[in-house]
Amino acid sequence: MQKFTLKARDTYLKRMVMFQDTEMIKVITGVRRCGKSSLMKLMVKHLLDTGIDYDQIFEMNFESIRFPNMDARGFYEYVKARILPEKRMYLFFDEVQRILGWENAVNSFCVDFDCDIYITGSNAYWLSSELSTYLSGRYVEIKMLPLSFKEFLDFHGYTVTIKESPTGTLKRRITDQSGDIYDERELFNEYTRFGGMPNLADVGLEIDRVIAILDGVYSAAIVNDILEHENRRGQRTVTNVILLRKIIMFLANNIGSNVSATSISNMLVSEGLLEEKSRKKPAVHTIQRYIEALMEAYILYEVKRFDIKNREYLRTLGKYYIVDMGLRNYLLGYRDGDREKILENIVYLELLRQGYSVANGKIANHEVDFIATKMDEKKYIQVTENMNVPETRERKLVPLRKIRDHYEKIVIALDCDLTQTQDGIKVLKIIDFLL
Repeated sequence: MQKFTLKARDTYLKRMVMFQDTEMIKVITGVRRCGKSSLMKLMVKHLLDTGIDYDQIFEMNFESIRFPNMDARGFYEYVKARILPEKRMYLFFDEVQRILGWENAVNSFCVDFDCDIYITGSNAYWLSSELSTYLSGRYVEIKMLPLSFKEFLDFHGYTVTIKESPTGTLKRRITDQSGDIYDERELFNEYTRFGGMPNLADVGLEIDRVIAILDGVYSAAIVNDILEHENRRGQRTVTNVILLRKIIMFLANNIGSNVSATSISNMLVSEGLLEEKSRKKPAVHTIQRYIEALMEAYILYEVKRFDIKNREYLRTLGKYYIVDMGLRNYLLGYRDGDREKILENIVYLELLRQGYSVANGKIANHEVDFIATKMDEKKYIQVTENMNVPETRERKLVPLRKIRDHYEKIVIALDCDLTQTQDGIKVLKIIDFLL
């Protein structure tokens, strides 16, 4: 496979194209190295392919040393000097939050020039505060994630084809560029182990190279998107890098479990995860701020609990999921015994990619892994490793049977022989769900 080629991310590109040449500023957000800069280049290519002149396109990447210590005024003047009069300009600003007061400059571009604006950022705080304050109602967020399983196969040179057998059933086949056939379960195992960071496709899945890439992702997210950002906004709450790593490791180890800041604080002490000389329990509000910082850097995602019977969100014991399985394995080491947690995390991220809002369900004393909603659509979803084991099957089906509405109820499993239960609950293999 050719190295460093620009690979398609059609789901995200289509959304950008949908809002092309509108007054809406296109804001691409996501964890470090998930492909935001490449998406900008894909959009530039789309513009050129559709007849836009190259001189109408202007790009700035604020991680480049070309733009050191630039402030909002310098940013504005630099762009203004390069605007072509009487032509519509397409402005691309990568990691724009590194410019103090950037929102004033971008707001002025909208007012002063005939332009279409695209920006990226790797910290949610600037979206929820600066962006919403200065550009309220004039931006659309495009939330990027690392590669889906389908994208993972494409990036690593595999092709998925569907063929109809003589009996009329559909058969899926995965081949490489030489036409060799690969076992989809083995490829899925690679995905769960190495994750979906796009630049892994450039270096291959050799473990030392993967670790080097993931270490770079982690370091960039922690240093640039948490510690530096805390300094820029004048807050010094998140300062202890060791404590930050221990919190993310605890949450990565407990993905899909109901946890609170209090339980994290207690566990750090009881499991000896704090140094002996600092065994004083961290304040709950400190733990909470560290968790918020990890969420703002798009490393962690929180899922709120929803009481299905009483139809209300609960304030306590949410769940957390990590943005990428490779990053989790980098932090904790690969653990095959965590398979059900890993599957649940993968399903959660896929639901986000498909545009669902996701909550964790509670009904009586039972848990429903996900309530996925989109417009007037709703699905109740359970995730398990093996639906063929009677005890596991009942454990996953009982909560769904207690829900008394007409919305779709699904169990997604790694292994399952059923396609539907007697209750009408659909059963899907996870690879079918992802592909």
